[in-house]
Amino acid sequence: MKNYTKKQKGVIFFTIVFAAVLTAADPAKAMHVMEGYLPGGHCVLWGAVCIPFLVLGFMSMKKSIAANRKSMVIIAMCGAFVFIVSSLKIPSVTGSCSHMTGTGLGAILFGPTTVSVLGLIVLIFQAILLAHGGLTTLGANCFSMAIAGPIFSYLLYMLLKKAKINRRISVFIAAALGDLFTYCVTSVQLALAYPSAEGGVMASAVKFLGIFAPTQVPLAIVEGILTVIVVIALENYAKPELKQIGFMKEV
Repeated sequence: MKNYTKKQKGVIFFTIVFAAVLTAADPAKAMHVMEGYLPGGHCVLWGAVCIPFLVLGFMSMKKSIAANRKSMVIIAMCGAFVFIVSSLKIPSVTGSCSHMTGTGLGAILFGPTTVSVLGLIVLIFQAILLAHGGLTTLGANCFSMAIAGPIFSYLLYMLLKKAKINRRISVFIAAALGDLFTYCVTSVQLALAYPSAEGGVMASAVKFLGIFAPTQVPLAIVEGILTVIVVIALENYAKPELKQIGFMKEV
């Protein structure tokens, strides 16, 4: 912390306090797949699917920190951002609950594999401390929120970047649509576990999407805006670090 200015230390302190206040909310309403909701075979399968991504994530994170020690601060901030926004549960008009994911920021800055590790850590803490999600459904939640969503955000951001779209617009689109893609994957996971008697998996997935959509669409827009705000703050307070990790280039 001694290498940071007084103003930067103030921003970090405010972020910690803000996180503590927000995560003190009622933990009962959770959008992650809850404990015991998936059959045992599905829990094992999704957990196994996550393992290669997590291994790559640990290697990617280790490489980033070895190349630039200060990148650890931004990685930690991305993890805190995921924890904060994904802990805020919003009741849905359909009787379910929804929340933002926050994973698009880390995927854009460090790539999707690093976010898989951050997401896993967040999901473990939420399952144990906030009753948000569960340990048996950890693999399914990790795949949808920490793997599939970030990969979609990263690929979309890189595509928009290659098309020379304005960076802030690209960040907004990637973060918002990555959030929505997470819930598309969650709907498929639930549909595979509980296919509809009429129409099978596809009909069930459509029903789950219909439950999530009314609340999740506006939340995705909010997440896109929040992610852009954080990127603007980093551009102002951590420009050297952003240049070192390749997000910004010298003009």
